[in-house]
Amino acid sequence: MSKPTVERQNLISAVNTLPDEMLNELASFIEYLRYKTVQHQPSAPPKQNFLLTVAGIGNSGQSDISDSDEEILRNEIDPIYGWNSKPEDRP
Repeated sequence: MSKPTVERQNLISAVNTLPDEMLNELASFIEYLRYKTVQHQPSAPPKQNFLLTVAGIGNSGQSDISDSDEEILRNEIDPIYGWNSKPEDRP
C-alpha cells in the first residue's frame, strides 16, 4: 500500500475509536481544513497595484527625464507671471 493510503487508514481507525461526543468537533475541524485549502489556492494571477496602474509609473517610455526637468519647467513657466496659464489669472 502507498503511504497516503496507509495514513488514511490510520485516520479512519483513529476516528472509529473516538467517542461520539467528539465527532461534531472533528467534523468542524475538517470543514476548517477544507476552507483553508480552498482559500490558499490561487484563483487568478495577482493584479498589479491599482495606484501604479492609474499613475502609469514607469510607462512613459523615457528612460530618465531628470536630465530634462529644467528644460520642461522653463517651457511651462512664464518668466514674468510664473505658473499662471490664463491671461486673466495674471496680475
